[in-house]
Amino acid sequence: MGVPMATSQDFINWVCGPEISSRYLHYILLMEQESVRRFAHGTTHQTVYFPEAKAFHVCIPDRAEQERVVAVLGALDDKIAVNELIATTADKLSGEIFRYAIMTSSDQFTERPLSETAQFINGRAFTKDATGAGRMVIRIAEINGGPGSSTVYNEIEVADDHLARPGDVLFAWSGSLTVARWFRPEAIINQHIFKCVPKRGNPHWLVSQLVHRKIDDFRAIAADKATTMGHIQRRHLDEPVSVPKPEKLTALDSRIGPLWERALLAEVESLSLAALRDTLLPQLMSGRLRVKDAEKIVEDAT
Repeated sequence: MGVPMATSQDFINWVCGPEISSRYLHYILLMEQESVRRFAHGTTHQTVYFPEAKAFHVCIPDRAEQERVVAVLGALDDKIAVNELIATTADKLSGEIFRYAIMTSSDQFTERPLSETAQFINGRAFTKDATGAGRMVIRIAEINGGPGSSTVYNEIEVADDHLARPGDVLFAWSGSLTVARWFRPEAIINQHIFKCVPKRGNPHWLVSQLVHRKIDDFRAIAADKATTMGHIQRRHLDEPVSVPKPEKLTALDSRIGPLWERALLAEVESLSLAALRDTLLPQLMSGRLRVKDAEKIVEDAT
């Protein structure tokens, strides 16, 4: 049961009667996003006005068929939600394990400059003259929220240093100052983003943990910059961090390494499940694909 809440004037509340499932309506709106956007007005802030939303018409099957469609698509969304929880929980647990290790066995850690633990390779301005096809160009927006309507794609050939693949650690050093594990397909790294390549055989999870432990300090530095978009400088990467000694790193890797890999697997799997849902959605809604056939496809995928 949903939590009661009030919505502002920027929202339209769709109240479902007995003839339509609320989740089925959700999938209709998801499928018709582009159609709805064609009725939007404005440049910086696009708006669909109430009379236009009210005039929106679609064909719907009977309630029983709606529930069958919702069950198929919902199974994929439910699995995606479980994967998100797995990734979030695994990352949170990894952080707690690492923090506890520093607190309880500080003698097994040593202070080193962050720059000694990884090579921080800055991206370049790859959005210029983009072709609109090929690989995604990763900007800060794509790190924070994934691809969107403003995402840039480019067919340009770039060096391996400027490519991100699943499992790579990316650190946006200006703006929002975010560190994240990349889990999407191979993409091109734009400027203002470091690709963090581990040194000395360090695992990716360690580099991620070390940057995460410095992120609040880095954000404070960026906030003091008298510019429109705060940032850190490369010299700040020379600040010390607590790095586990070899024996301790081996012990931690046996615990945190599998958590890192499980989180990555969940994130990658969710991408495939979302793509399958988006493929099945219009086919089920239009009746081109029978629910029974879709159920078999989803069963094989999950």
